[in-house]
Amino acid sequence: MGLKVHGYPTSPPVRRVLLALAEKELEYEFVFIDLLTGQHKKDSYIPFHPFGQVPAFEDGDLKLIESRAITKYISYVYADKGTPLFDKDPKKMAINLVWLEVEALRFDAAGQKLNAEIMVKPIKGLTTDEAVVEQLGAQLATVLDVYEARLGESKYLGGDDYSLADLHHIPVINNLMKTKIKALFDERPCVSAWCKDLLARPAWQKVLARFDK
Repeated sequence: MGLKVHGYPTSPPVRRVLLALAEKELEYEFVFIDLLTGQHKKDSYIPFHPFGQVPAFEDGDLKLIESRAITKYISYVYADKGTPLFDKDPKKMAINLVWLEVEALRFDAAGQKLNAEIMVKPIKGLTTDEAVVEQLGAQLATVLDVYEARLGESKYLGGDDYSLADLHHIPVINNLMKTKIKALFDERPCVSAWCKDLLARPAWQKVLARFDK
């Protein structure tokens, strides 16, 4: 039955899954779900995602939701394929788990909201709230200060090897680099070098070549 990703191609959570698949060099079918017309809220899609969001993922008869759960599944089940994304050594695994939590609870809390405020609102014909942008920018800067210190000690957040802890950041970083928030990344040398490394990854370039049109 193969792998299927149901989603909207520019959605950061969807791209998180697409990137994991690209890193693992796995073939999949992409099922377009049009967020702009509300397709994700229709009865035909709800069986795939009960909350009416994207992405939804299928591996044969297995159906999954939530992008971070999906990428973990991909990294575990297809561990022998492509790029290693999760270390099985207990101590290294623990460190990776810490930074996975940091991304989800701290980085994304500001980064995804900034993405929505600066990039998504104008697409919907809404006005960006600059006060909100300023507040979220300060919140993100605090997180990036911690990243700067961490990346001064190791090449990647989880250690010397690229992992899911880094991968999960890439779609939002890619979007924010197109906005004035780019300055927050650029003014921190270690963070800046890390971002350039992540955005240059062949797997990410493969995702962009297919979906960034």
